[in-house]
Amino acid sequence: MTRHIPFLKSVFLHAISAFGGPQGHLGMMINIFVDKRKDLTHDELADINSFCQILPGATSTQTLTLIGYKRGGVSLALITLFIWLIPGVFIMSAFSFLITNNTIHFNQRYLNFIQPMAIGFLVLAATRTFTFIKSTTAKFIMVISMISTYLFFNSPWIFPAVFVFATIVSGLFESKSNDTITWKPHKINFKLFILFAFLFIASGILSETARKNDWKERTPYNLFENMYRFGSIVFGGADVLIPMMYEQYVVRPESNRIKQQNQNVIKITRDEFLIGAGIVRTIPGPVFSIASFIGGLSMSSKGVTYQILGCLIASLGIFLPSCLLVLFFYPIWENLHRYPVLQQFMKGINAAVVGIMIAGVVYLLKDAIVPLIIAPKLDSLLFFSVITSTFMLLKFTKIPPPIIALFVIVLGFFFA
Repeated sequence: MTRHIPFLKSVFLHAISAFGGPQGHLGMMINIFVDKRKDLTHDELADINSFCQILPGATSTQTLTLIGYKRGGVSLALITLFIWLIPGVFIMSAFSFLITNNTIHFNQRYLNFIQPMAIGFLVLAATRTFTFIKSTTAKFIMVISMISTYLFFNSPWIFPAVFVFATIVSGLFESKSNDTITWKPHKINFKLFILFAFLFIASGILSETARKNDWKERTPYNLFENMYRFGSIVFGGADVLIPMMYEQYVVRPESNRIKQQNQNVIKITRDEFLIGAGIVRTIPGPVFSIASFIGGLSMSSKGVTYQILGCLIASLGIFLPSCLLVLFFYPIWENLHRYPVLQQFMKGINAAVVGIMIAGVVYLLKDAIVPLIIAPKLDSLLFFSVITSTFMLLKFTKIPPPIIALFVIVLGFFFA
């Protein structure tokens, strides 16, 4: 593993500077692992990201896990995953303690420029991947995907729908590739899927048994089942996960049926949840780490040890299914590369990914563009200056992303 230490160091630096959700994370991955380190090519990263987009779970986490997998197999993939999760999980777990002890007094305006910085990374990723859109069919798929994603950005079904559309259109109209494909069969580890299915069924049975029999220590079982289920079925990333969690832990416990039949259900107050949802958007790492925050709060009444246990159970539950699914299905995905028709489908899926990224840029900019046009103010000008500066620094200099992120945070303290 010694030869992988520089790679793992880069993973850690990425983990402490990866702001902006999966779209922003992709831009940073291109900058670090493709342009600078040459761990994989643009085409390979696009292929991995497209594959992860069609799976449930945390997309950026799965993508980074597979970068480690391609470099050093399952063992390096797991180490990569662990290093990537540490900062975000630790920070959100710590905030659960600060909320519990009423010691949190944090001005989120200090992080006002994190979003435009993330947009800068996203713009870089979109411009670099745009060069792969060459055929008329791919351009058509990109435009339709961009418009559809923008119009239905918060729908949990838009991402699977876009990829199904891209696959069908590319299969019908995209020209087949004549490239000679070097193919080596990859062994499929069915134990991973068996473990995934076993945990999904077993956690559901245990959680329901604990609820029906009103076990005294039922919370850990219910918490793991909730998080494992979310990690197994959520498509569309945090924009879908957070509303689902809000319904599960804030809205549902207040319903009359739950109050009468299941009073010991896990419950988070609206203010606590919104604080966590706001904080997770402003820290580096996966947005799915909001699970660590909720896990800590759900068991805070039982003492510090239980609260730590809650953070760990929730973190394991939300990220484990993503890991098992991606490591099981990826060898199957690679084996399918021997078929030219997959290359045909991939052109469409890659075009859809570019359309989604462009839609993400427009969606994030929509609330800032109008004020800038109508009545330009310092905040709006700084917002777009940070976007432009981030993009230019990444494209034309060798300044590492952590340094850019640190500078943006310092800038926020001056203009808060």
